[in-house]
Formats: sequence, structure tokens, C-alpha cells
Amino acid sequence: MTTLVIGANGQIGKQFCELAQQAGEPIKAMIRDESQAEWFSERQIPIIVADLEGEFEHAFEDCDQVIFTAGSGPHTGPDKTLIIDLYGAIRAADIASEKGLDRYIMVSAIRAEHPLEAPEKMRPYMAAKFAADSHLRFAKVPHVILKPGPLTNEKATHGFAGTMEASPEQSITRADVAHALLHVVKTPTLKGKEFTLLNGKERISDLVR
Repeated sequence: MTTLVIGANGQIGKQFCELAQQAGEPIKAMIRDESQAEWFSERQIPIIVADLEGEFEHAFEDCDQVIFTAGSGPHTGPDKTLIIDLYGAIRAADIASEKGLDRYIMVSAIRAEHPLEAPEKMRPYMAAKFAADSHLRFAKVPHVILKPGPLTNEKATHGFAGTMEASPEQSITRADVAHALLHVVKTPTLKGKEFTLLNGKERISDLVR
């Protein structure tokens, strides 16, 4: 089963692609332009050049499922958030539905269903995630939605929490999100489910199933 990775050049995307390649999972990394290709070529990871702000339907060819882990990034404005995090995710779901893909795996965000409770600068992003998740739930493609908490750059802990604790320090490493994605990819029976991702003491296989 070949997985198209939208957002492959992002921090989570790169880590997932490397893990998947090492695990022998067939993937296709979608990158915006050839200038991003070197990192993937060095690791013999197949790429497809396509842009979320343009036409990207061709990227889905010969793929069985898709991961959406793209993001406009913290240094862009609400306009990019609308085009990439919202409209890009919705278009990807529609294409996946039309092509009859097996699954759409979304990397969303914890508490995306309550955008107004987020810090002011994060509200457009949370609103985009809320709307994209809502669209996906009613799309004609089976889905899995992962909702990581605040992201950190530490090494993977391989430990996960089933529910969010009251501590404001509760978070998850990007590396652990990548490992969670790999687990989902390797578990094709997971469909129609949503999971919160936070660091804790449990194994991902005991929580995401």
C-alpha cells in the first residue's frame, strides 16, 4: 500500500518519511519544487513535485492512501492558513474521495474543535483545522484524524498518553507524532477514528487501535 505524504518537507513529514523508508513502507513524498528534492534523494525516498496552491491531483496516481501533514507555518499570515491548512486539506480529501483511496490520515491539532479558546494568533489555524476535520468526517474516504498537543523538538520518547492531563506542560514531540503516523500506516484496519496524541507512558499500539 503506497502512501502519498502531503507536507513531506515539513518537520513531522521528513521524520515520518525517513521512518517509513527504514521500515520498508512504500511512500511518495510530495514536495513543492525541485529545490526540496535533495534531502529525499539522498535517502532514496520517491518524490512527486506538486503544489497545494496549484494543481496537485497528479500526485495521487498509484497511491492507496494519503497523509496530510502540511502546514503554512508560523511565519505566514491567515491568507496562507486558508489556502494550505484549510482549502488544501479539503481539496486533498475531495481528490482522495474521487479516486477511491483506502484512507486519508489527517494530522490535526488538539482542541481544534474550540478555535476561540486558542491564543489569538493561533485562532485562524485552529479554525482551519476545525473546518478541514469537519469536511473530512463527511467525505467519501475512510479517515483517521490524529490530534497532537503542543509540539516540541526533543527526541522521540516512544511514550504516549491516552487522555490529556491537567498540566500545562503536556505536549508531544514531533518525532513521536511521526512514530504514531507510522503505526497508523502499518495498521490498515484503523478507519473512522480520531486520537489525541500526547507524551505519556503508554505504547502507541495500546492507545491507537
